[in-house]
Amino acid sequence: MGHIAHLGHVEVYTDRFEDSLDFFTRVYGLKLSGQDETSAYLRAWDDYEFCSLKLTRHHTTGVGHIGYRAASAQALADQVAIIESSGFKTHGWTAGDHSHGPAFRFEDSFGHIFEIYWQTNRYAPSDADRPALKNMASRYTAQGVAPRRIDHLNLLATDVAEFRRFMETCLGSRVTEMIQLDNGRTGGCWFTVNNKTYDLACTEDHSGGHGRLHHVTYATDTREDILRAADIFLENGVHIETGPHKHAIQGTFFLYVWEPAGNRVELANAGARLILAPDHQPVVWTEAERKKGQAWGLKTIDTFHTHGTPPVKKD
Repeated sequence: MGHIAHLGHVEVYTDRFEDSLDFFTRVYGLKLSGQDETSAYLRAWDDYEFCSLKLTRHHTTGVGHIGYRAASAQALADQVAIIESSGFKTHGWTAGDHSHGPAFRFEDSFGHIFEIYWQTNRYAPSDADRPALKNMASRYTAQGVAPRRIDHLNLLATDVAEFRRFMETCLGSRVTEMIQLDNGRTGGCWFTVNNKTYDLACTEDHSGGHGRLHHVTYATDTREDILRAADIFLENGVHIETGPHKHAIQGTFFLYVWEPAGNRVELANAGARLILAPDHQPVVWTEAERKKGQAWGLKTIDTFHTHGTPPVKKD
């Protein structure tokens, strides 16, 4: 393992806080760990940390920051030294929040803010939320969709190759799959800091926007969970953008929706695919291969390639 252990949490901005909170708890089925005057701290039922989604009141939508947990206190210090000498913008230390202790913040070239931390607030279930099996983080309540854990997020950048340099330098990430365009540019990269196939993706942004989010994703145990989710979204008037289909890249079975403020949220079932080979080389997809579309399912809807948050003026 490198200095970074795993993706910990994503802060999502909403300008419709109460509506978004209702979606993420009642419909999407995350659990509310705590709340203050600006944010709600949410987690899936088997996320071990206090928070995997920090939902924050804001004047717009999009991503506030992305948090990764370090592998140890020493690993945190070592990685901070690497970031400080990298030439990328740094914001220094914060005291943390209800979810974790001190965190070091830094920024990519496209306005996305990241933080790394070691001290974390593990979720401690109440008697009412205590699971029957002691190896689960909390009780499975089947409230709404009820995904199992946070899986990944997808950010947008105008230069994916430059974003790759940031991820490899500042987080020690490696690329598992990527898109190579005919014009020589990188169309997308899928990154991991451990043996998961990916915890973060970055794809090209043609909007002229800054620091934009494509989507955040939680994982289900089965494909049937996603089919059930589609019915739940339908009954609750949630905009289903595309799916259920199967991605060619990474092979995930997926469903994309928009929460009330417009942030795109995905459910995915990745099965048990892991990257175990220490000498794994990135799987490279050509532009022609990508134009064939998904592995199967309907043609990808146009908004999937244009919609992101926060919106740009032309949106």
